[in-house]
Order: sequence, then C-alpha cells, then structure tokens
Amino acid sequence: MVLCNDTMRVALLSTHLPLARVAESVTREEILAKLRIFDASLRRDFGIRAPRIAVLSLNPHAGDGGLLGTEESEIIAPAIAEAREAKIMAFGPYAADGFFGAGRFVKFDGILAMYHDQGLAPFKVLAPDGVNFTAGLAEVRTSPDHGTAYDIAGQGKADPQSLRSAVYAAIDIVQHRRAWDRWTSNPLPHAEREKGRDVSV
Repeated sequence: MVLCNDTMRVALLSTHLPLARVAESVTREEILAKLRIFDASLRRDFGIRAPRIAVLSLNPHAGDGGLLGTEESEIIAPAIAEAREAKIMAFGPYAADGFFGAGRFVKFDGILAMYHDQGLAPFKVLAPDGVNFTAGLAEVRTSPDHGTAYDIAGQGKADPQSLRSAVYAAIDIVQHRRAWDRWTSNPLPHAEREKGRDVSV
C-alpha cells in the first residue's frame, strides 16, 4: 500500500494489523522486501531514477538508544544497511513525530512507515486528496485514500476530488511505466547520449 499525491509517497510495512501485533511484523526480511518493491515502484511507476527512501522507526524517539525499544538497532538499522548494499538509497530510522513535524519528509521521494496509522495519519493531514496505490502489481490499481463514507451516501455531499486524483494518478503511472519500459529496454543508446554522442535509435 502506497499513499501518494504529487509531492509525497508513503508506503506501509504492515497494513491492517491490530497494534498489538505490529512489533512482531517488523522483521529484517519484511523491511527488505518492502524496500525492494517500493524502490522499484518509485522508479517505474513514478519516474524517479534514483529514489531516496526514508524509513521510520517503530518506537518513539527511534528507541532512544535502547531505552524505549531495541527494534531500531537490532532490526531496522541492519535492514537499512543491507538495502544500501543492494543499491537502494534507504535512510533512517527516523522518529515519526519529528520527521513529519519538522518537514523532513520533503527531502525524500518515499517514506516507509512501520504501521498503518504512523504513515496514514500525517499523510491525510498533509494530503487531503491523496490516492491509495498498490505497488508491485502487474496491473495499475488506485483508489481514493479515504473510506466509503456510508454516513453521507446518497446525500449529494461527497467530494469527488479524491476519485479524480485516483484516476489521474492511474493515468500518470501507466505513462511512467511505458516510458520506463522504453528507456530500459535498450539502455545503450541512452548511455551513449548521456556521454554526448549522437546515436540513431
């Protein structure tokens, strides 16, 4: 699950889990798997050639040196280091409150949150007409980032902007994928052009 708008893309390590089960879902393998999917999606689906991904901590104050938890030092930081060895530009772990409150999110192309509300609460405040996108699928799937709003159904009160945003995002992602697939199908002409040489394709 990636929540996105024109300036922010927030992915979730765990989605609809009870909070009591979140900590057990934070594993090195799961973080690496999500970072690989997210990195590939940022490149192909969003057209970002060298994406920078911020990884949020699980505990307040990023564990505060082990005082508030050891997941950051024992699981999250080693996973980030392993991702960087795999050429994924991942950084962190960052304490979520300071990360969003200080506006540090603007320096990154993507943010990996550890659990549902850690990523969605700030995103929905900062991006009221955001889009829910499922990364890693062959098909492009988007939807509004809010619920079905049954409480106002049939009353003519619903704001359609998030639905429009979801449709436009799907169109953009299809176009980015086509461009990426063209660009990566035969990288040699592009490499030659970057060296300043004329190449007929």
